Amino acid sequence: MTLTIFFLIITIQRREISVEKAFHQEQVEKLYEQIKDRQVMVHHLL
Repeated sequence: MTLTIFFLIITIQRREISVEKAFHQEQVEKLYEQIKDRQVMVHHLL
């Protein structure tokens, strides 16, 4: 059995970003969540 643990450190900083960059970042985060959900689903099937 293999146990994989990921550590994620988030640093929050105030900064001004453009609307385009904010929209792009939101799309990237949505895609990341979709991929993560697929990985979990595949893991449960195995």
